[in-house]
Amino acid sequence: MRRKQTGTTGILLCVLLFVSLLFYMPYSAKAQETKEINEIIPSELYAQSAVLMDADSGRILFAKNGQEERAMASTTKIMTCILALEEGSLSDLVSVTEEASSQPQVKLGMTAGQSFYLEDLLYSLMLESHNDSAVAIAEHIGGSVEGFAGMMNRKAKELQCLNTYFITPNGLDADDEHGTHHTTAEDLARIMKYCILDSDKSDAFLEITRTPAHSFSDAEGNRSYSCTNHNSFLNMMEGALSGKTGFTADAGYCYVGALRQDERTFIVSLLACGWPNNKGYKWSDTRKLMSYGLENYHYQEIKTFQENLSLSVEGGLKKGFPDSGAVTLGLTVKTAPFRILLRDDEEIETEYEMPDRISAPVAKGERLGTVTYSLHGAELKSYPIYASEGVKKRTFLPCFSYIVDIFLL
Repeated sequence: MRRKQTGTTGILLCVLLFVSLLFYMPYSAKAQETKEINEIIPSELYAQSAVLMDADSGRILFAKNGQEERAMASTTKIMTCILALEEGSLSDLVSVTEEASSQPQVKLGMTAGQSFYLEDLLYSLMLESHNDSAVAIAEHIGGSVEGFAGMMNRKAKELQCLNTYFITPNGLDADDEHGTHHTTAEDLARIMKYCILDSDKSDAFLEITRTPAHSFSDAEGNRSYSCTNHNSFLNMMEGALSGKTGFTADAGYCYVGALRQDERTFIVSLLACGWPNNKGYKWSDTRKLMSYGLENYHYQEIKTFQENLSLSVEGGLKKGFPDSGAVTLGLTVKTAPFRILLRDDEEIETEYEMPDRISAPVAKGERLGTVTYSLHGAELKSYPIYASEGVKKRTFLPCFSYIVDIFLL
């Protein structure tokens, strides 16, 4: 048996009257209603792929080509950073190889044979997006760029980023026998969610990516360096948490960023958001999507409830005279209120799944069904339905015993 609560059910006459009204409704009124609905959806984005995510639940609130595979440039470095934090120690000494020092601009300018502390290279990686620092970190953590790429891809699969493939730790355009270096806007948002909320090193990640500037020297103290944070979004909106920019010829301008206000945490990811000379498009799109989330999504408490649920048990025996028909069995479901970020026009659906009739015997506490709370077909919460009492199978012996008790006692 399936029962969905989706609104009030009217009688047939009311339905016919409603349909008639719709049929004769002036076109201008219909057009106005459609316009009002569409106005709450972000429009005219520059990015070819874009996503707005509720970071706490991982739910995608808005997507434009969200699952389309594209190059992601230096937004790659959020994965490089979180893996280095998880697999290394900030005090690690990182030796610079020829391969690391030969990376193209943007670069720190390290030379082969130098050594740096991993902590300083992570600031170089995330504040200035230095490509040579990315390779030095990858070689230190993974033994080689290829080894580190393998770690990146394994982590991506763990995070259910199944449309992502890493080749480089810095996001430079690349391809190999397995494909091109790419992700999707949805996958990129999932990786950022992991970096800022789910990883054991999320606090360190946030501290690094929010730092305005960082100065350091190589481990030998021979040369000094200074890094400035180029994530302009940190100063654009109240509650800005973190982010990473990126650009290559294939990827265009890219960005992934996070914001937290009033217990709500949003992530925006943008791919192919313009090419030179349109460097500012990513900031416009980020602000538009973040504002859409803040204006339209709020936490609501869903008060789950218990109906008087029951079902018929064929051949059952309860206290009292052994009726030859079916007996009614009461059911129990233990639910709990929960909070969810919802748009004002969104409604939670409640669905009960259980049989109409069952056969005796039934044990007290036996699971007989499920109640599920869903949004747009996606399950949010699910609770089991149990038998609130036991029902024996009706046989000759208990029926005979009941009659004996009645007449003799």
